[in-house]
Amino acid sequence: MDLISKIKGFEILDMLQQSNQITLGRHKNIISLERAIFLSWWCDKGDCAFCYMSTQKPLIKDPKKARRRFEAIMAEVEVVDRMGWNIEFLSGGYGSFTTPEIRGVAQEIHQLTGDPVWLNVGITKDIDSYGEEVKGITGAVEVANPRLQRQICPSKNLDDILEMLELAGDLGFKKAITIILGLGETPDDLNYLFHLIEDYGINRIIFYSLNPHQGTPYALEPQPASLYYAGMVAATRIRFPDLEIITGTWIDNLANIGLLLMAGANGLTKFPLFSMFGTGKGKRVEEEVRWAGRELDGTFTDSDRLVGPSYRRDLEPFVKRYIQRCHNNKSKQ
Repeated sequence: MDLISKIKGFEILDMLQQSNQITLGRHKNIISLERAIFLSWWCDKGDCAFCYMSTQKPLIKDPKKARRRFEAIMAEVEVVDRMGWNIEFLSGGYGSFTTPEIRGVAQEIHQLTGDPVWLNVGITKDIDSYGEEVKGITGAVEVANPRLQRQICPSKNLDDILEMLELAGDLGFKKAITIILGLGETPDDLNYLFHLIEDYGINRIIFYSLNPHQGTPYALEPQPASLYYAGMVAATRIRFPDLEIITGTWIDNLANIGLLLMAGANGLTKFPLFSMFGTGKGKRVEEEVRWAGRELDGTFTDSDRLVGPSYRRDLEPFVKRYIQRCHNNKSKQ
């Protein structure tokens, strides 16, 4: 029976056993914690049906005021690095930052962490402007169904995204895509997703589950079932044993974590880090990883990692604010 038929036939537990064995055999037993670093809360497109930014565009009179200060961005990166987390990617809505500005931030992050960054900054043909500070380019495909993708993300032309990924590969960058589950796709859409991964040489896939936002067409839609989510990830892991898979889950679905790790996830993302650090929910993430038989690279609870001066004096007050938020969580426990 093929993978899609197994999902549709509710044979997901068997798939999880297979995907878990593949993951343990082909990958390190280390699970990363990933944090997307946002440059701005503005998006010039602002019409993706599921997106929080689509609800903010009518409210923002001056897009420049939605840009984050450089010091705030870098302070967040520094604290995340102290915690042992990875930078999932730099992200900014369309039209929020110029290519030279994005490169400048990426260079600074590379200098701070020692690691090049992934970018998820929209459809761009300026990829040749980037250098060793960038590891790879992320295409926000979002929906593994071209018809649905056109409806849900009308201003994100899929052909343009794929052309960008081809160019990224030609220039020597790694390639990633994002996929959100719960937008109306079905297991049959894995056929398209698998062809996309294979045809475009995708190195990394980031799965998210729908997070219904008030004011969007998906506001009243449920998040996808945990075993459905795990089954889609497991099928991808079985089909592509060496693919890097990152999975996102929300604070109200932490019980998904163990299933997603067994399904083949190498990393976890989409946590409200600074409100979870040092809390019972942060500890719960660590427990989920432990009970899945994995080792966590990074912490949700070790405040000793936060001690020390900033690597740049001008960032010190911004770093202290983030650290104070973490300490405040502990004091509330």
